[in-house]
Amino acid sequence: MAQPTTVSRAVAAVAAGAVLVALAACTGSTAPDGRPDAVIQMERNPAFPRFSTDPDVPVIPNLVYGRADDGSRLLLDVCLPSDDTTGTSPAAEQTQAPATDAPGTEGAEGGVATPDPATPDPADPKGAGSPSAPDRADAAPGSRSGARAAVLMVHGGSWERGDKATIAYRAVCQWLARSSGMVVFNADYRLAPRFPYPAAIADLRTAVRWIREPTQQRRFDVDPDRVGAFGGSAGGNLVALLGTEGRGRLDAGSRVAAVVELSGPIDLRGEDIAPVLRTAQLSYLGCASFDQCRTAAPASASTWIDRSDPPFLVAQSTDEVIPLSQSAGFVEKLRTAGVATTFVQTVGTNHSIAQLPGNPRLRARIVQFLRTNLAAG
Repeated sequence: MAQPTTVSRAVAAVAAGAVLVALAACTGSTAPDGRPDAVIQMERNPAFPRFSTDPDVPVIPNLVYGRADDGSRLLLDVCLPSDDTTGTSPAAEQTQAPATDAPGTEGAEGGVATPDPATPDPADPKGAGSPSAPDRADAAPGSRSGARAAVLMVHGGSWERGDKATIAYRAVCQWLARSSGMVVFNADYRLAPRFPYPAAIADLRTAVRWIREPTQQRRFDVDPDRVGAFGGSAGGNLVALLGTEGRGRLDAGSRVAAVVELSGPIDLRGEDIAPVLRTAQLSYLGCASFDQCRTAAPASASTWIDRSDPPFLVAQSTDEVIPLSQSAGFVEKLRTAGVATTFVQTVGTNHSIAQLPGNPRLRARIVQFLRTNLAAG
């Protein structure tokens, strides 16, 4: 079976000087506050990372995971582990990256390059009625012996653009499925400004519940007790919210058992935001200003933190569009609450999933983090 390309080809190189320091275990940080467990110098720091899809990883596109009140469909793609993933050594799997031949970068916040064009929201619903509330999980579905863990993947794009099927997110979905051996569900969600908060997070709660349904358990051989989440940029905000909303056990309802969050804007109250992001953030929140924006706090993952939250891996570049203080502050609050948290900083300007090409150390940490925290009990 042909193997995918494992490193990115840089379109342009950005010089940066730093060294790898303070490597810590992927589960449960040793740092007492918002300091990073690791600062990683990328092997390559391209201005415009490139991605390509992997022909050896099957993708089932456009499955309907829910419907809005008007009948509009909510869609996701499923990336399945390739046949040779099981039994492959973890070290070999962890070093595999999204392949790097075709153009396309994250639909990112603040003017970072995006694939052209970003497709419109395929669901295009008028509304989903009253959004489902964060779970207080009190009953877990039955775990299936020998089944695989699942990961819900959420794209970025300032909450107002982006699509699961762009080359960058399709490539990362396939890489993650191949490298981890898990089933990756790559979801679309309703977009602002037509559908402001809480439409997107309500859709993703629905997606987690859908993954846990017996039909999906049987069809994809997934264990409903072991569902994690992975997201970048605006998708990082949304998966962080999935991780912190709700209380109690992590194996029921829309709660998730592990979260990988890349470059997410966490605190949306307007106190720590790059000026270029203000308009998009207010559009998503449905507010004219931050002064009296009632949705800003509930849309911020830091609002909901408690000690029952799942382990987090947070990764962000040192000089990118999202203030580094967003991640550092979030990490500090998680650790203060007793939530096992790993914080990785990558040297450079690459935002969200653009940190992955040319960064085998980060990729290895992500895979090992998910393997450890979504391991069979």
